[in-house]
Amino acid sequence: MENVKEQHGRRFRQAWIEGVQRYYPGTPKPGYISPWEEMPGWEQEAASAVYNKARALILSGLQHEPATRLAPEQGGRFIAEAWTVQMYRLLGNPKPGYVADWEDLPEWQRRTDIDIFAEIEAAALEDVAQV
Repeated sequence: MENVKEQHGRRFRQAWIEGVQRYYPGTPKPGYISPWEEMPGWEQEAASAVYNKARALILSGLQHEPATRLAPEQGGRFIAEAWTVQMYRLLGNPKPGYVADWEDLPEWQRRTDIDIFAEIEAAALEDVAQV
């Protein structure tokens, strides 16, 4: 049975794949759409960590009246920045494409990151509604 950390990483990966399939111009690189099981361990760890960082941010915003929520682009930027932190943490000297600033990311990647944040937010809101 997979643990919560892995479940979150898998959700992140699935949202990434869906975004790539939706927005990537042309045929994506195989690594962009490879399933969870084929991802390197460092990438799985990064996906899980970014999901959990975003979830924690979302949940903290829901503790206020009225709830504080990020605009879609802000959410996408958060995903991109959290990914950058994980790349430095896990790889030390990552490829420049792994740590590009938001403005330097291709449009398809920015839109994918926005969608990833939206997916995490929807799951967090669903979890809160069940409590």
